[in-house]
Amino acid sequence: MAVRHQLIRRPPQALWAVLSDESRFHEWVVGTHSSHPGEGDWPTTGSTLNYTVRLGPKEFEGFTVVRRHEPPRALELEAHSGPLGTARIAFDIRPWGEHTLVILDEHPLRGMGGALHNSALDALLQLRHRRMLGQLARVVEESAPDRGGKAVHV
Repeated sequence: MAVRHQLIRRPPQALWAVLSDESRFHEWVVGTHSSHPGEGDWPTTGSTLNYTVRLGPKEFEGFTVVRRHEPPRALELEAHSGPLGTARIAFDIRPWGEHTLVILDEHPLRGMGGALHNSALDALLQLRHRRMLGQLARVVEESAPDRGGKAVHV
């Protein structure tokens, strides 16, 4: 299991504004080239978003389902990546003074990723999470809430 944390120098509402905007998913999820709405009202439980991953000239499609949505404390996702299988991605969100502490916990559930899960895969996930949480912090810290509560890039 790969668990990592990041301090984001904005309040939890600023983080939720970014997490709630499915069009910005590709800005902070490592490896994602583009994202667009799926079914339901993102990020309510059961809603989905679709994404594209590019590896060289190849493109792969995937989707993510919200399994738990408890603002301002928790968001849990299940990412479906075709033959690689699925992964559980859980965000534990905690106010930290005037900032936000995010704890990310990811592990494979089904498919090839689940069958081949080992400490080497966890080490790779740690590297990916370091970059992903850094990108999430940058996106949140560079965003300002508009009047509707959505984050806009400044």
